[in-house]
Amino acid sequence: MLRLGRRQFDTHEPVIMAIVNRTPDSFYDQGATFRDEPALDRVEQAVSEGAAIIDVGGVKAGPGEEVSAAEEVRRTVGFVAEVRRRHPDVVISVDTWRHEVGEAVCEAGADLLNDAWGGVDPKLAEVAARYGVGLVCTHAGGAEPRTRPHRIAYDDVMADILRVTLGLAERAAALGVRRDAILIDPGHDFGKNTRHSLEATRRLDEMTATGWPVLVSLSNKDFVGETLDKPVRERLIGTLATTAVSAWLGARVYRVHEVAETRQVLDMVATIAGHRAPAVARRGLA
Repeated sequence: MLRLGRRQFDTHEPVIMAIVNRTPDSFYDQGATFRDEPALDRVEQAVSEGAAIIDVGGVKAGPGEEVSAAEEVRRTVGFVAEVRRRHPDVVISVDTWRHEVGEAVCEAGADLLNDAWGGVDPKLAEVAARYGVGLVCTHAGGAEPRTRPHRIAYDDVMADILRVTLGLAERAAALGVRRDAILIDPGHDFGKNTRHSLEATRRLDEMTATGWPVLVSLSNKDFVGETLDKPVRERLIGTLATTAVSAWLGARVYRVHEVAETRQVLDMVATIAGHRAPAVARRGLA
């Protein structure tokens, strides 16, 4: 069982986490949800299309203009509070590596801290424990926040992913974060080249076999683009193929831009696997 906010998710229930970037320079939408109203509209749409989690980000993941902790707080805290007011049952996640931001968004009503940079600020897990919220423990290959990998190498990339994420998860649990609110994430593209991310996908069952719920953040990423030689706006098909493979191998949570398309893929895989009944079953029965 995975418990986040007011929600409980069964073992075989795939969960969609919709991305809402409060940045003017996000790689995918170039700031389309930087202003409040478009961002709130995006939340409404994502929830209506089947997202159970809204992931709010106040800093672009890649290199760019410096964003202070105070500015990150300004971009996220009021928005989190308004989403909480409008959607009391939705799970609100905030993508941050800073404990100061974690404190502020938890006070505003966040349910989950999505630490995409692999515990670079160890106090963030302490914040999650203190506020009783969930935590995403990610493998980032030791990279500093907002940097790109350069000639990074692993003897065994999945072994390193497991070592780091399981260590972060057990530390979080020891600090008092509920075990049913901790997720692990292989960190596609973070501290990895394309071949590393492809191998992490191929061997994802080694992560799901640990018993910790696995979150994958695949949506329109560079490893998809390089695999197919496609620009950012033409990576949906590759993303959905990778999503289907990840679902078959047991991933639980999917951080995405395109909610409706992802919902169909996850429903199809779940039905093939026998965890979901077809929405309609008339063929050959009339």
